[in-house]
Amino acid sequence: MTQVIARNPLTAFLGLDGAAPERGGPASGVGRILSAVRAHLGMEIAFASRVHDGRREFTHLDADFALPAGPGDSEPLGETYCGLVLDRQLPELIRDTSEHPAALALPITGGLPLGAQLTVPMRLSDGRLYGTMCCVSRHAEPSMTERDLATLRAFAELAVGLIEQDLTADEGRAATEARVRGALSARSLSILYQPIQRLANGRMIGVEALARFADGRSPDRWFADAAAVGLGSELELLAIEEALHGRAALPRGLALSLNTSAETLSSGALETVLRRAPRGRLVVEITEHSDVEDLGTLRAAMDSLRDLVRFAIDDVGAGYSGLRRVLDLKPDAIKLDMELTRDIDRDPARGALATAMVGFAAGIGAAIVAEGVENEEELAELRRLGVRLGQGYHLGRPMTALALQRLVLGGTEAAPVSAAPVLTARATAGG
Repeated sequence: MTQVIARNPLTAFLGLDGAAPERGGPASGVGRILSAVRAHLGMEIAFASRVHDGRREFTHLDADFALPAGPGDSEPLGETYCGLVLDRQLPELIRDTSEHPAALALPITGGLPLGAQLTVPMRLSDGRLYGTMCCVSRHAEPSMTERDLATLRAFAELAVGLIEQDLTADEGRAATEARVRGALSARSLSILYQPIQRLANGRMIGVEALARFADGRSPDRWFADAAAVGLGSELELLAIEEALHGRAALPRGLALSLNTSAETLSSGALETVLRRAPRGRLVVEITEHSDVEDLGTLRAAMDSLRDLVRFAIDDVGAGYSGLRRVLDLKPDAIKLDMELTRDIDRDPARGALATAMVGFAAGIGAAIVAEGVENEEELAELRRLGVRLGQGYHLGRPMTALALQRLVLGGTEAAPVSAAPVLTARATAGG
């Protein structure tokens, strides 16, 4: 039997079906609810409030005239209509404040003035009191009825649903921030290094540093979570610092590729880290997980580091923004996204795009690196198309620096290290 879930009929009326809650102000979901209920009841003011620490705090207000208070303003709960209603010293339905001595004792009654008020508590789904929703008129409303109060309750119920979504999101964000800050404080990530090879002869010319986390969650998820709570650059820089720290254990002659976002590079924080580190063969891969808002600042940051590193654009072929960045930033290397590499031996369209990218890269003097090479067939096709460098599980899985040393010294699977220049078209032209 299909379960029927009851929902407030006002949801569709207010256009809130499937809408994510929008914070604050009259344009927010709760703001639209207040505007609708105020108009329906013919009142002058509607507001929602939160009760905490013995105070009543306005969260949303809607009125047809300027008010002396706004969201975030608070006062002692016991000195408000809301507090007295919750304490049962005043009724939820007040048609005329002059008929209630407790109301007349409140300064707001004469100060606004306040002639009539409807107040209903807002309780969360677990029964906890969140706050109140109220409608206010500056004059008495003798015609108000229990039906008006029931209408306000229905709108308050709808508002609570949106508020709970906000609270859940806030709790999730707090947990995410705590998790990321814990990782930053404990420096609890490790670095693996994936070989980058010449496709013609299997010689290793470099490695890409890849972060791994103890909880087993994907690095993409970790970095996305960190960015969502404003700690993306901090986590990126920690990974880069750890990768640089492990560089001493890598086989000599290898270029080290480090991943960073355009935001972190533009901030100047990466330059500070790189200039503190010993000089070496470094490549900075600019990821394309988000659009670049200020290309001028990014180009300036790149120019200030060109004496120290080479630049690659990561994941090219995954979207328009990657191709645009290649045109704007003129990198030393272009990394073809693994979605382009996958099944390239069986998909003429992928092959055609890769061929175009090889020609374009040659025209601007950049190297091409194919990511995600997973089998011999893909490798053979990439060679045929003129792609000279690659990485992927078929060529070498990510491994510790010690394992990489053993691989090179043991001469297993991967061929010896090549000491060619770092990721330039000239570096890939030889055998």
